[in-house]
Order: sequence, then structure tokens, then C-alpha cells
Amino acid sequence: MSAPCTTDLARAASCRDGAAASHLKIISLFVIFITSAVGMSAPVLLARIFRGKPLYERALVLIKCFAAGVILSTSLVHVLPDAYAALADCHVASRHPWKDFPFSGLVTLIGAILALFVDLVASSHVGHVGHAQYAPVVAGEKEMSIEIGGGYEVESERGEGDGEGEELVRLKQRLVSQVLEIGIIFHSVIIGVTMGMSQNVCTIRPLVAALAFHQIFEGMGLGGCVAQAGFNYRTVAYMCFMFSVTTPMGIILGMALFSLTGYDDSNPNALIIEGLLGSISSGILIYMALVDLIAADFFHNKLMNSDPRLKKASFVALTMGSASMSILALWA
Repeated sequence: MSAPCTTDLARAASCRDGAAASHLKIISLFVIFITSAVGMSAPVLLARIFRGKPLYERALVLIKCFAAGVILSTSLVHVLPDAYAALADCHVASRHPWKDFPFSGLVTLIGAILALFVDLVASSHVGHVGHAQYAPVVAGEKEMSIEIGGGYEVESERGEGDGEGEELVRLKQRLVSQVLEIGIIFHSVIIGVTMGMSQNVCTIRPLVAALAFHQIFEGMGLGGCVAQAGFNYRTVAYMCFMFSVTTPMGIILGMALFSLTGYDDSNPNALIIEGLLGSISSGILIYMALVDLIAADFFHNKLMNSDPRLKKASFVALTMGSASMSILALWA
């Protein structure tokens, strides 16, 4: 049997102030939008400014490793514990079927498998497109090399193979960035809706400042991946805008839901939705951080594998990113 829900009624009553909560939420809309935009655009702008200059490639690797640490910490220290707490809340865990099975772990597993499935399908598609684009060019080079001589044939095939490989890597990086943004957007919307439905000023007041820093680091994580993917200006601007606006839109949606339904952030139905969306988001982010970011760089990056000092610095950057985001869990 689950323990009955107990609440400090005096504290809950003193903290519940709908007018003050609404005022704080309106302030948070602008604060979170600005900090999100700054966090995501900073790595992208720095990458464009220093492109072509000495140490540019190494700096980009370090930024991406810091970003991977931020995203891994986001999934394991922020998203997953919040999802578990929502489904373990006494208002939910005292009811069937939520008290009979660890749904947060199951849905996290589903999220990771779903991310793997999307990765496999998209990678297969990218591979077919890449080979279709490069096959005629390589075939033409082979015909030319027969007329000129055997030595040229080897050089041309290698050059075209390198070009094809670089293009496929770039397409893969773009895919990773887009799937990462989907997972982070899930998380951002959940944060916003939860905050928008809350009427507890004691919770919202410190949360505004904490979320500002949270969005800066999370934006840096996503921005570091986008910077390496080489999107055009329009796509980067769109992705930055979408990341910046999702939490504020979530807050507005949460305020609207409270106004229409009277549900606050402790309502069982709201907690179930928060727990399920948080769990699937966590699974996606865990997979992307470990497989497509950390494993890809530390085991398959030629530049890092050829430079032991860069590999050590990358590990330090990964640790710093993880630590920075983990420390924020004290407040948000």
C-alpha cells in the first residue's frame, strides 16, 4: 500500500498567489526567450567567426564535447528524475496501473529504442542519397582515368571517396542536430507547461533564475552540435527560434490549461502527462548523447584519435559540460 499524501497546508496556502504567480510567469517569458537565444546562438556565431582560422577544428571538437556533456547531464540529472518523480507522486502512484509497474523506466527505454530506429532509418536514407549523388561522378572519373593512365585512376577514386565521406558525415551531423532538437523541445515544453500551471510563487520565484541558466547551457549544447553540422543561415535561425520559443510557449500553454481546466501542476492527469513525455524525452537524449555525440567523437573522430592532447582536453570539456548542468539541478 502507498503512503497517504501529506501536505504542509499552512505553507501551501501562504505560497499560493495566482496574481503574483502570473506576474512572475510574464517576466519569465522574456527572460527565458532571451537566455535561450543567447545560449544557442553563441556557439554558432563563434564557429562562423573563427572558421578557417588556426585551431578552428580543434575548438569545434571541444565545443561539441562540452555540448555532449550538457545534453547527457540534462537527460540523466534533470529530465529522468523529474519524470520519475511525477509518476511516483502519491496522487499517481496510489492508482492502477501506475503503482503496478515502473513506467518511467519503460517509457525511457521506448524513447531510446525509438531514437535508434529513427537513426537507422535516416542513416540508411542518407547513405542511399549520398551514393546516388556521387556514383555518376565517380563513374565519369573512372572512364577518364582509363584514357589517361592507371596512376590517375587511384587518385581520382580516393579524392571522390573522401568527398563522399565528408558529405555523408555532414548529413549525419545535421540529422543528429535535428533529432536532438526534437528531444530538447519535448523537455522544454514540459518545463514550460509545468511552470505555467503552477500557482506556487515559492516554487516559481527561484525557478525563473534557475531556468535562465538552464536554457543557456542547454542552448550551448544544442548550438555546439548545430555549429558543426554546417546548416545555412535560414535553417540555423529557424532552429534557434524554435528552441528559444518552446519554453515560453509551454508557459503560455500551461497558463491556458490552468485557466480552462483548473488543473495545477499537482493534478494527477498533469503529472502523468509530464512523466510520460519526460521519460520519452530522456530516452531520446540519452541515446543521442552517448551514441551520436560521445561515442562518435571519442572513437571515430580522426582528428581526436591522431592527437592525444586533444582527446584529453575533449574529455575535460565533456566533464565540465556534465558538471555545469548537474550543478544547476540544485535549483532547477
